[in-house]
Amino acid sequence: MALHAAVTLVRESEIPLTAQIQRFLKKEVTEGTLHPGTRLPSSRRLADDLGVSRSVVVEAYGQLVAEGYLEAVQGAGTRVVRHLDRAVPGPPVPSLLDDGHAGRRDPAVRWDLRPGGGNVPDFPRREWLAAYQRALHAADPAALDYPPLAGDPRLRVELARYLGRMCGVRSTPAQVMVTAGFAQALGLLAAVLPGLGTTALGIENPGHPGQRRFVHESGLRSLPLPVDGEGLDVAALAASGARAVLVTPAHQFPTGAPLSARRREALVRWARDVDGLIIEDDYDRGLWYERGASRPLALQRLAPDHVVYAGTVSKTLAPGLRLGWLAAPAPLLERLRRARARQDLGTDVLTQLAFAEFLRGGAYDRHLRRLNALCRTRHDALREAVRRHLPGAAVAGPAAGLHAYVTLPRHTDEAALVAGALRRSVLLCGAASHHARPGEGAPALVVGHAHLPRSGAEQAVRELAAVLSGR
Repeated sequence: MALHAAVTLVRESEIPLTAQIQRFLKKEVTEGTLHPGTRLPSSRRLADDLGVSRSVVVEAYGQLVAEGYLEAVQGAGTRVVRHLDRAVPGPPVPSLLDDGHAGRRDPAVRWDLRPGGGNVPDFPRREWLAAYQRALHAADPAALDYPPLAGDPRLRVELARYLGRMCGVRSTPAQVMVTAGFAQALGLLAAVLPGLGTTALGIENPGHPGQRRFVHESGLRSLPLPVDGEGLDVAALAASGARAVLVTPAHQFPTGAPLSARRREALVRWARDVDGLIIEDDYDRGLWYERGASRPLALQRLAPDHVVYAGTVSKTLAPGLRLGWLAAPAPLLERLRRARARQDLGTDVLTQLAFAEFLRGGAYDRHLRRLNALCRTRHDALREAVRRHLPGAAVAGPAAGLHAYVTLPRHTDEAALVAGALRRSVLLCGAASHHARPGEGAPALVVGHAHLPRSGAEQAVRELAAVLSGR
């Protein structure tokens, strides 16, 4: 393997070349520049690169092996030893859109029932690889240049078709922007709202704790607005004085309540009356398996000039792809482009082209059908386990998405249940963390279920029942 390594030599120095190589590599290893397990070039390759005799490098490597900095592995060359002491790294920086748990050291548990990235079922590796290979094979040199800030035109065409067919979104490819997930989409919107005279953003309460924090850290004032069985309370929104609101109308997070037809009409009237902006976060579109009912179409179709529709593959494929999109009114999209020009130079082109292939060939639809069948089975198992083992509790909302909202009897001490469950190796997320203020709302749990086997739901809920009964 023709590896390279940056090694500095001073030809005019009185220090022998062997000693220079040895000291340089030793310093790089000690200071952590060369990490444990890093492979180094062969002695012959490094000697050629440095223009020195091979014996000079062989001697330097040999001394560092003797001192315990390097190891020579038969058939695998020379590498930095793997067991060197290193400073313990600091905690990871939490994501601005995480569920409030990023940055914490997760305890080792048998059942992790929190919603989040670990709750996504298996990624369709074979189908994605095939789409990626087709995209890479068809990509000409121009396709590998910096992409347009709004995204590759081929993906925008496919997204406009998909959003119209699947969601009822009324847009053209020119109104679609590809983003690095919803996090970037929300960041761009937060950057342009002050220029539109909007410094406050209405948010659902309960809602996503990471989004609430994101809005605050973006410099906008967040206005928590109550949610009930019909979704967002539009009367409270009108009374707040806000001119922009972030909503999850198809499947409210975390309660699952769809925005009722009456509230949808009221929300659109509000936007027209105040010349306001609705940010529609359709975060788990495609995951709907409620029997006898179809998923509500996009709110955007009712008022395309006042709604920004946002979607992502984080719940349907994988959050690690960092792939999302916006469908926005043309004047706003131009502002978003200018804001993005100050942040980055576009989203990974090959991932965009692969997803365009995934959409065009029907692989995404086939994946969603399999995923819905799987999630229905696991949601049913959770609902049945709650019915059997948690009297007075219920799974609220339609069967959809990757999580379920489990309401608890009024007298339940939610915090004590979460703590007791952890002692029994069940990691839970209570509803309290999704409220803007402590003590709001009735006790409930936000349960990620898509990764659980049928027996897992049964066993985990039985542990909760044991906590509630004091066993």
